[in-house]
Amino acid sequence: MKKTDLQTAVLYTCELCHQYEKNGRTIGGSCIPAGRYARFAYLKYMLFLANSNNSLNMAEINFICGCLNMNLSAQYLNRFLSENKITQKSVCDTLAAMLELFTDADMLNGDPTGSISLLFIETINSVGLMLSAMDGSADVFQTTSIAQIMVRLRSDRITALKFWQSPLKNRAARVPNDFTFSDTAASDGAVDRKEEITAEITEDTTETVEELMETLHSLTGLKRVKEELDTLINLIKIRKLREERGLPELSLSLHMVFSGNPGTGKTTVARLLAKIYSKLGILHKGHLVETDRADLVSGYVGQTAIKTAKVIEAAMGGVLFIDEAYTLTSGAGSNDFGMEAVNTLLKEMEDHRDDFIVIVAGYPDEMEQFLESNPGLHSRFRTKILFEDYSPPELMDIFKNMCKGYALIPTKEAELCALRFFQKRCEDADENFANARDVRNFVDSALSNQANRIAKISGEISDETLTSLELSDVENIILN
Repeated sequence: MKKTDLQTAVLYTCELCHQYEKNGRTIGGSCIPAGRYARFAYLKYMLFLANSNNSLNMAEINFICGCLNMNLSAQYLNRFLSENKITQKSVCDTLAAMLELFTDADMLNGDPTGSISLLFIETINSVGLMLSAMDGSADVFQTTSIAQIMVRLRSDRITALKFWQSPLKNRAARVPNDFTFSDTAASDGAVDRKEEITAEITEDTTETVEELMETLHSLTGLKRVKEELDTLINLIKIRKLREERGLPELSLSLHMVFSGNPGTGKTTVARLLAKIYSKLGILHKGHLVETDRADLVSGYVGQTAIKTAKVIEAAMGGVLFIDEAYTLTSGAGSNDFGMEAVNTLLKEMEDHRDDFIVIVAGYPDEMEQFLESNPGLHSRFRTKILFEDYSPPELMDIFKNMCKGYALIPTKEAELCALRFFQKRCEDADENFANARDVRNFVDSALSNQANRIAKISGEISDETLTSLELSDVENIILN
C-alpha cells in the first residue's frame, strides 16, 4: 500500500467511526466519541512501534501526523509516551475495541466476512510495515504479531455473533482529556479492499455415515487407504463412546498427510472424509475448503499471515485441504513468505484443534521434505496415508465408470485397445503420469474422435451410434 493510500485508509476508518457515532453506535466500554477514540487508538499503536528503539525521529513524527491529519509536536508525542504506559497488550486491547465495532458493522450489513473489518486489519498491518521501513523504527515481528492477534480476535468475534455466544470482553482504553484532533478526515477516495476467497468450498451433505462409507468403499482401488481410514473412523467412534461413558479421553490426531502422485483420489477422499467427520460429530459444519499456495501466500512482508488467516476462517468447522503443500516451504531460506503461512497455520491448528482439521497433500518425497521443514509439522501431522498409483486393471475400471457416466458402450476391440494403452502408460510412468486424470484425458480424446467420426455420417444418426465407442475412437491417442 502506498503512503498516500495508507493515510487515506487510516482517515477513512476514523471517519467510519465518526459516522457510526452519529448513528448511535459507540466503542464498547468507552464514553469517548468513536471518531476521537479511533485517532487515539491509531496514535497509541504507531507510537508503540515507532518508539521501539526509545526514540522518535522526524520521519516517524511526520508519518504519524500525516496518517492522522493532525499537527502534533515532538514535545506532545514524547509527553504522551511518558504519561501512558504503552505495552503490546494495551495496544491490542485498544485496537480490539475498534475491531469489534467494525466486525459488528459487517454483521449488521449481512456480511460477516465483510470488507470493513478486513480493511482495518490490513491498514494497521500496513502502518506497521511502513514504520518498520523507516530508520531505527518499528520491529516487523511486532507488527506481524499484532496483525495476527487482530485476525484471531476478528474470527472469535464473528463466531460469537453467529452463534449468539457472549460477546468478547470490552477492550476500550482511556483517552487522554487533552487529546484533540481536526475533524477534517477524508472519507472520499477510499477503495473497497474486500478480497474474495478463491479456494473451492464443498458444502455439507444430507447423507448418513453409512452411505458416505459405502461411497468411500465404492471408489476404485485405494485398498490401503480404505483400511487406514476404517481404522481411524473406528477409533473416533470408540473415543466418542468413551466420552459418553465418562472414561479418559483417547489422544487422537485428525490432521493428516495425503501423499501420492496426481490423480490418485486424494481430493475425492478428503471431501468424503470432511462429510464423515461432520456426521460423527467431530466437526460442526463438515465442509471442505480446497486451497493451495496461491490462496495463502502474499508477496509482501506481513500480508501472508492475514491472507492465510482468511482462508483458515472460511474452513473453521470443517476441513482445510491444502494441495501441493510442499510449495509453501520449498523456498525456505530465501525471501519467500511460505513459512509465514505455515507458522500461522500451526498456530490456528493448536488454537482450534477441536473444530478445525487440516489435510495437506502432495508428492510423497516432497511431502517428507515439507514435514522436515518445521519441527511443529511432524507433531501436528501424525497420520500419514499413502495413495498408491492405480494399476492398469484399476485404470480400466475408472475408464468403464467414466464411459457409463456418458452413456458410452465401448466395443470389445475398443476396451482391449484402452487396456493396452493404460498398461503402456503405467510401464512408462514418468512425472507426467497422472493416474485417473490420464483416464479422463483419454476419454475426452476418445469423445472428440467419436464426434469427428459421427459428423461424417450422412442421414439420421441412431442412439446406438451416439453411444457406441469404437476402436477407431480410441486408437492413436497421445497424452502429454
